[in-house]
Amino acid sequence: MAEEQGTEIDVRGRDGKPAGKLRLDSHLFEAEVNGPVLHQAFVRQMANLRQGTASTKTRAEVRGGGRKPYRQKGTGRARQGSIRAPHYAGGGIVFGPKPRKYTQDMPRKQRRLALRSALSVKNQENHLVVLENLEFEAPRTREFVNLLADSGIEGSVLVVIENHNINAEKSARNLYGVKVILSRNLNVRDLLNHDWLLMTRAAVEQVGEVLK
Repeated sequence: MAEEQGTEIDVRGRDGKPAGKLRLDSHLFEAEVNGPVLHQAFVRQMANLRQGTASTKTRAEVRGGGRKPYRQKGTGRARQGSIRAPHYAGGGIVFGPKPRKYTQDMPRKQRRLALRSALSVKNQENHLVVLENLEFEAPRTREFVNLLADSGIEGSVLVVIENHNINAEKSARNLYGVKVILSRNLNVRDLLNHDWLLMTRAAVEQVGEVLK
């Protein structure tokens, strides 16, 4: 079986210096970017986040208005049947929202294609950084800031780790524009909403196992 081809990327240490090499899977990080599928996956994910609980009352549901406000004729005013008609303050709402589901479905192959496209975009833009590990002896926000600076990261960054790392997660928790997720929770929305992608070596390998 032929060896998989792909570009090599420097694996950095905590100090930002090269600590080895890693060959990226071309199937994941050098795929042809499919813009329409990427857009569809993003829209789907945003739609699935909507609760769909907004609700308004029609004139049949709003309280009151059972009595005719005044007689039909002889007043010189327009005839009215209820003070809960839509044009009255406190009246019913015309064509208002009702509880509904906004969820959208998408085939698994297309979802994976969208993820590969998003990963390839980060690699093409040279906004992918791979670390040997992300171990902290204790939660230290300043150390995390220094790590990002040493890695040449400026702007928002999505940090992908292989397993829960309490010290690393707490170190990044108060930093604006920094989000830490597990590799199994990697998604199109987070990839597109952050300028940089920071992954551990183990996280890259786990993503490769899932998306193959």
